[in-house]
Amino acid sequence: MTEAASNFEGLLREALAPVEPPEDLVERLESTLTSITELAADELEAWELSAMRDPRNWVRPAAALMLGSAAGAGLVVLRARRRAQSSTGGLEGAREAAERAVRELSRETRRLLGER
Repeated sequence: MTEAASNFEGLLREALAPVEPPEDLVERLESTLTSITELAADELEAWELSAMRDPRNWVRPAAALMLGSAAGAGLVVLRARRRAQSSTGGLEGAREAAERAVRELSRETRRLLGER
């Protein structure tokens, strides 16, 4: 019985061992989120305002808006986390990185909307 229990414990230890993510995971995730954001922006840009009268035409723009917003928020979080990890300022550094990310998001939003 003890041999089976130790074998089971060994199997559990092996199965639950920490796994390091691939080196390029962050870059792949960032490029995927960027492409989703760009595709959503293109979809919204191609949408015609005259189609607003028919509610059946609202699905694609609404989906593009939701997916683009989620991907954009994911990009902000990903970039803020990367900056927080690269800075050695602890909690204060993380706060500054978050403030910087909000400023960059505001600046990018103004640029996309055509306001300066």
